[in-house]
Order: sequence, then C-alpha cells, then structure tokens
Amino acid sequence: MTANRLSISQENSHYVTSNSRQLDVQTAQEEVYSFFVEIVNKLPPEDVLREFKTLFIDGLDCEYSDYIPGIYSVFLDDNEEELYNTLKRCCYIIINNWKTNRKDKYIQDLVNLFVHENLKIKDNNPPVVKTCKVWLEKFANSKDYKDLKLFVTKYEESSKGHWANRYTSYLLIDQSVNNKNPKEQQEAARRLSKQMKDKFKFELAMYIARSQSAVSSTTRYKNPSILGDQALRLIKAIVLKKGVFSHENIAHIFIKQTANQTLKEFKASLEKYLFFPVENQESVETWRRQFAHSLSFWKKDYNQEIITKELFLRTCNRVIDYLTTENSKEPSQLFILLISQGHALTLVIILLKIILICRNSRRHLETRIAHLIRFYEKYSEEECKGVIKFIEIFNITFAIYAENVEYNLIKMEEEEQSSNQQLNLDSYRVFSQIKVDR
Repeated sequence: MTANRLSISQENSHYVTSNSRQLDVQTAQEEVYSFFVEIVNKLPPEDVLREFKTLFIDGLDCEYSDYIPGIYSVFLDDNEEELYNTLKRCCYIIINNWKTNRKDKYIQDLVNLFVHENLKIKDNNPPVVKTCKVWLEKFANSKDYKDLKLFVTKYEESSKGHWANRYTSYLLIDQSVNNKNPKEQQEAARRLSKQMKDKFKFELAMYIARSQSAVSSTTRYKNPSILGDQALRLIKAIVLKKGVFSHENIAHIFIKQTANQTLKEFKASLEKYLFFPVENQESVETWRRQFAHSLSFWKKDYNQEIITKELFLRTCNRVIDYLTTENSKEPSQLFILLISQGHALTLVIILLKIILICRNSRRHLETRIAHLIRFYEKYSEEECKGVIKFIEIFNITFAIYAENVEYNLIKMEEEEQSSNQQLNLDSYRVFSQIKVDR
C-alpha cells in the first residue's frame, strides 16, 4: 500500500484527505485494515502504536473549528457504530500479530490509548471534535472495550482485582464464538483462552506432584485453584472414578445403547445416564423431576424421529442450557437450586457426563459458563461463594479429564477396612502425566 492511498505517515499523518469524504465507509475501512495488516508485520510495536494514536487520537485537539479530525469524517453521517467496528478490528489485527510474535507487553499500551489525556473534552474543542471525543468515551465505557481489556488480564496478579478475573479464559471463549466479532478478535480470543487453560492444567499437574512429595518445594508451583488443601482430596475423589467403571467407559456404553433410538427414548435414556448413580438421591429427586419435565417437552413434535448426530448435539446443548442458563443472561432455575443446596460437584459431574458423550458440546458449555460469570460479576466474591466453588470444581474436573493429561490414583499404604469403613483417600497418591501424541 502506498502513501498516496493511505496518508498515515510522517507529514501525511491523517488518513482522510480532502477527497476522502466521497469514499464509502466500507472502502475506507478496508484500506485502514490493510494498512494495519501491513505495518504490524513490518514495523516495531512502538511505531505501530504511534500510527494508531496518530490516526484515532492525535487529531482530536486541532485548533481549527472547521476541521474534521482524520478518519472521523468518514463516520460523521450517523455511522457511530461503524467507527466502533473499525476501532475493534484494527485493535485485534494488531493484538493477533503481537500474540503470535510474543510481543504481548505492548498490548497494555494499546489498551491504555483509550484513556489518553487527549480524549478529555475541553472547552475550546469545536463541536465536531467534541462529538468525536464523546464517541471515543462511549467506546472506552463499552462492553467492546471491556472485552479488549481481557487480553491484558493474564499479566495481572490473579489474586488482585475482581474475582471474575480468575476466569478470563471462559469470557474469551464467549468472544471467540460470537460471529458478530471481527475474525481477528475471535482468533485472538481462541488462542489466548487455550493458553490460559493449558497453563492451568500444567500448574495443576505440577502442584499435585509437589504437594505429595516431602522433599520437593511447594513454593515454585502454587495451587492454581483457590480451594486450598481441599483441591487435592477433590482430585483424588474424581480420579477414583476412572477405570473400568469410569465416566468415560459408561459414556461409551451409553452411546452404543442409544444408537437408533427415537428422540423420546433418547430423552429417557439420557436422564437415567446423567442422574445414575448420583449421591444423596433423595435430596436431588426434586430437581431431577424438574429436569425430566423440561426435557420431555423440548422438541416434542420430533419425539418419534430417530436420533441423528445433529439432534444428538442439539439435545445435549439443550440439557446444558437447563443446567446453566437458558437465555444467556440469567442462571436457570436448576442451576440456582443445585448451587444453593451445595450440589456443585454433582452438577459438574453431570456436565462432564454430557461432554463425554458429546465433545462437540464443550464450546457451548464453556460459553454458558461465561454467561453465568457475566451475570454474577456484579456481585461481591462473598455473595458468590457457591458459584465460585462450582467454577473451581469445574476447572479441576475438566483439567483431569483433558485429552492431553492422564491422572492415575495409586495406593501407597495398606489399611484395615471394615465393611462400613469409608475409603481413606490419604493412603493414595495421584500421579499425572502429559500425553505425547504419536
């Protein structure tokens, strides 16, 4: 791209020339995107930041009352939303490149540009400039900007700030599946979410190894969960279910047994599979009936249809909705009931069993968790103890059942057991091993 096509360098510091008002918005946007794709691959991050600032910010303090600052002239005819879309995509073009090339530290500088001193409205600003500054101020207070800030969350101490910061990986997943977001944003969100989840899985495996060794230091690898010592016992209890009667094996049996069933038959089989065996059967019977009632009325007109792959997936996704959030905004009645009654682990195991029969529902589930986090984040950590415990158990459980990590429980010492004696988890040790693809 030549300087004549896009005037953002040296003395030609503004994108829009006197002839640019005739350009339609889409043409202007594509030229801006192409420009940033080009310079982010060629210039140092400091220069890219300077060009971004020159284009969107520096022109907002011009002394001339008839001056329309830079690119804003393209959007002044009621195209405020398109300005936001342009800002977003330019940001994610840059972020994607810097993430790929491990230049993450500059992302904070990019995000901070939107709280720049120049963005404050001044008395001597002409009306058109004030309008542009109001637009940028609205962007800096929008959900889009909040999403942008997620890309610097990982560099903050997880123990600081809002409790929801600990679960950024889910909020990023939600960004990655939203087709309204620019493709660059979806890709950047998908990549960073995976990095965060992989980091958690690695730290959990190392914590398990260190915490069970008398000679190893536990300071190097801290517990990535906030459950404290309870986390290790939880891990042992979950791993104990692996083996011949593991959740995976039961899932394989279920898939084979339900092949060629009608939707009505599949619904009944699914209910039995998810809720049996569930501990404290009496205490969960109420919400089991509520679940069965809701599921029975879903797609009732299709009850006699043979279950297909598509219908299988849609049914599993619908079950996830019943157990988390049905409208993407508020928690479902079943979720509230389970969490309020202290059945966080039971809920996680049921969700795990869904994913084990339908791994394509994993992204849908993680998106629903993101929606729950968005709903509850307006409350304090103290008010959200049950929800936070659920997410922590979910993180650990799904890390244990991850495809690239294998956990095994090995008995280290003999113990005397009577017929009514509970299993002593303290006599077992958990061993984790990263699986290597062959």
